[in-house]
Amino acid sequence: MRTSAAGMIVAKADNARRPSVRALEWTNFFLADVQAGLGPFVAAYLASIGWQAGAVGKALTFGGIVTVLLQTPAGWIVDRAKWKRTILILGSLVLALGAILFALSGRASVVYTAQGLIGLAGPFLGPTVAAITMGLVGSELFDCQFGRNQGFNAGGNLFAAAVIAATSHFLGNRAIFFAVAILVLPTILSTLAIKKDDINFDLARGGSEGEKEGGSSKEVRLKLAKDHVLLAFLGCAFLFHFANAAMLPQLGELLAHGSAKAAAPFMGACIAITQVAMLCTAAYFGRFANQHGRKQLLLFGFGVLPIRAALYTVFHAVPALLAVQVLDGVANSIFGVVSILVIADRTRGTGRFNLAQGALATAVGLGAALSNTFGGMLMQHAGYRISFLALGGVACLAFLLLLTSVPETSDGRQQTARA
Repeated sequence: MRTSAAGMIVAKADNARRPSVRALEWTNFFLADVQAGLGPFVAAYLASIGWQAGAVGKALTFGGIVTVLLQTPAGWIVDRAKWKRTILILGSLVLALGAILFALSGRASVVYTAQGLIGLAGPFLGPTVAAITMGLVGSELFDCQFGRNQGFNAGGNLFAAAVIAATSHFLGNRAIFFAVAILVLPTILSTLAIKKDDINFDLARGGSEGEKEGGSSKEVRLKLAKDHVLLAFLGCAFLFHFANAAMLPQLGELLAHGSAKAAAPFMGACIAITQVAMLCTAAYFGRFANQHGRKQLLLFGFGVLPIRAALYTVFHAVPALLAVQVLDGVANSIFGVVSILVIADRTRGTGRFNLAQGALATAVGLGAALSNTFGGMLMQHAGYRISFLALGGVACLAFLLLLTSVPETSDGRQQTARA
């Protein structure tokens, strides 16, 4: 009888908050639109207005450095702030301001200011969305809902790609940034549709409803710093993205065969394939992790990466290489969903869910940055084949570290939740 009553309470709470959950899903969709428009296209835009490749790289690196430096502090702020919706709205407005600056001028001072603003806002958005999700549905339903969030995010990326293509074709490249700024409006409206009172503050930071976190703030941070499973998983995340990040741009260059005109369409095709795969699988992976745990799904995702790297050296036909890109979508879908679930598992009851998210994002950012440097050097001096195989070797190290050092983190409570 007690179990049945508890299930009814969860169901009633879920029904009462359902409008806020739907608003959260559309927030993910529109926020992805904005971020996608300020992502890979910036480099192409700067090159089209006369920036040299080295100068473009420095501008992008500047924004990346700002983002990496702020990831962990941003998570700490999100943990402590009760105004989660305000963080999303302010972050969206800062992104809009960055987009408008790009549209108004291509001067170095303006571009670096825009990159700084984008780098400033980015670290707050992901942890805040995850925190609101946890605060709305709680730990038992977080798995499934976060998977749905990632599906909406992938759909938003595809929609943004279509908007960018249409805008650039009919209105020119500069107009794209005005379109991105306009897309901030539905992001803000969907965020405001999330009812503030539906977000439980304690749950949103990884605590328990109505309970205080175990120990002082310093004790909790020390406990997390000594969590060998959490540290090992951060190492896995670093190695995964060290192996993964350089593969997509290298594949785009390989498909283009040195043709600048062909590079953009091939890169767009690769990104679209990845996003479609994520759109189709993210919600399923969330449900699977809820019912069967995290580790076997993570091992599958990590195991896909070295296979993908090897296949890039085997196939030469364009259709076959593009088909292999489906594996990128599968691997990134698994990591994007399950990595946050692992963080939630290891920080449950600590009130430091978002701080640990920030640490994860820092590990991911550093791995991705070093991947592009490492892969670029190998490609330049040894060719595509050696570069792909070396990245695949790093992926094997990530798989072995995950296999030997990270146990199953789910305690089984999630498996009793809604299928």
